[in-house]
Amino acid sequence: MRMLRFTVLSLGLAALVAALPALASAEKISAEVFLTTQEGKGAKVGKAIFTDKKDGLEIKVNFQGLPPGLRGFHVHENPDCSPTSKDGKVTLAGAAGGHFDPHKAGKHLGPGSGGHLGDLPAITVGADGTVKTKLYLKGVKAAEFMNRSLMIHAGGDNYSDEPNPLGGGGARIACGILR
Repeated sequence: MRMLRFTVLSLGLAALVAALPALASAEKISAEVFLTTQEGKGAKVGKAIFTDKKDGLEIKVNFQGLPPGLRGFHVHENPDCSPTSKDGKVTLAGAAGGHFDPHKAGKHLGPGSGGHLGDLPAITVGADGTVKTKLYLKGVKAAEFMNRSLMIHAGGDNYSDEPNPLGGGGARIACGILR
């Protein structure tokens, strides 16, 4: 009987140890981010790492080669940074779709405010074209953003649809796939 309990315990422990890599991968995802071009992927500008924390998500960004200033930063619906074309007009990274909005809020209200889940805190790029910072987003997990696009916009973001749609972020200047 004692040997049977030991064997069952050993098998249970072995199953738990085997499952640890899968559990760990759900806690951290990342995206290598590239400039957007009419041909698709341009030069690499850096990486973002999304890590689950007790109350939400930590996002570490390390980017270079971007235009200085405030930049809108979002998770978009589709894992595709390809350009699209409609009526002769090219939209850089248009295949990424719109801001990730799984709850169909239909509103651009800013991080954790009940609007698009993909609304992230804006980033400020320094005069040297770099930004290295940590951002925090409460109440979400990395797995919710798995296989989505991470987007950097040309303009800032006021988290409103006034005076310009989607906070005024404008053109999509860099994109990566969260995996």
